Amino acid sequence: MLAARVLSLVVMKNLLLLFGFLLFAASCHSKKALPAEIIQKTTDQSQRINKLAFGSCNKHHLDQPLWPEIAKQDPDVWIWLGDIIYGDTENMREMQSYYRAQKERKDYQKFITNGPDVIGIWDDHDYGENDAGKDYAYRAESRDLLFEFLDVPADHPQRQREGAYTSWDYGNGKEKVKVLLLDARYFRDRLKPNRSSKHRFKKNEEGDILGEEQWAWLESELKNSDAAIHVIACGIQMISAEHYFEKWSNFPLARKRLFDLLGNTDPAGLILLSGDRHAGELSKMKIDGIEEPVYELTSTGMTHFWDFEEDREPNEFRVGNRIGNYNYGIIDIDWKGQKPVVHLELRGLDDEVYFRERAF
Repeated sequence: MLAARVLSLVVMKNLLLLFGFLLFAASCHSKKALPAEIIQKTTDQSQRINKLAFGSCNKHHLDQPLWPEIAKQDPDVWIWLGDIIYGDTENMREMQSYYRAQKERKDYQKFITNGPDVIGIWDDHDYGENDAGKDYAYRAESRDLLFEFLDVPADHPQRQREGAYTSWDYGNGKEKVKVLLLDARYFRDRLKPNRSSKHRFKKNEEGDILGEEQWAWLESELKNSDAAIHVIACGIQMISAEHYFEKWSNFPLARKRLFDLLGNTDPAGLILLSGDRHAGELSKMKIDGIEEPVYELTSTGMTHFWDFEEDREPNEFRVGNRIGNYNYGIIDIDWKGQKPVVHLELRGLDDEVYFRERAF
């Protein structure tokens, strides 16, 4: 009898130890979901949208004074253009904690629960490593954390393929807007360091940015679209070609391929968006095959910015001034006429409008 009790206690003790070990292991390896009460509002994508807002370069631990300003504009959609957090790390638990810190901010919570649909793409600092491309070891794990932060639905096509690129359609018929988010990280070839010049990188003459699967997807999206407005967003600049840092022109063949694809498909109402540069600017370029000049609005500097003189950041395609101050972007759509009229704005604190330009 005593022997049976002793054996029973030993078995119970071992079971408790095993249970404790399993709990510990789960806590070490699981990805703890963000609190359900912080899930963002979801917009009815069948409804017409009139205004999109966007921005980038947002340090999760700094003051974020722009959220009330953006909320006053009452946008239907908010687009993250990358550097949502500054999580340069190979430790995914650290990365997740940074996303958690951003999502649990009261000012951001208020914005996403009462405001627009939130979508986005990453850049290098929320990808995991400064200027990183396809060689970053934790790109798949990092992508899952980005999707968790953005509340990407489990059945969304974005989760069924490699990379973070995707598209979203808003509205119907002649009032449809297609937003295409390009992933310039997951498949991008290596940058070539340049130690003999003030330019940080040499041109990678043969290198690619998007990868063949993403190129095929983009071509299909554009060829089969009936949208009235096409917004193509990417973390790094597509038009600007002169400054010393990351940009599409570091990969000349990829940049030409992009512009050739746009010219061949001639998407209606084309607008380009980008981030990364810690300053805002508007660029305008003529692309063969597209009748009207194409605008690219760069909005970047939600928590920090560079306010140096423009000659340190040249851009032959720039329209107006470079804005070294807090900024976010707006696409303002007027649907009243036979064709939509679109204005591009860059805004800052205290309702300041740095510029407002009609795109078409």
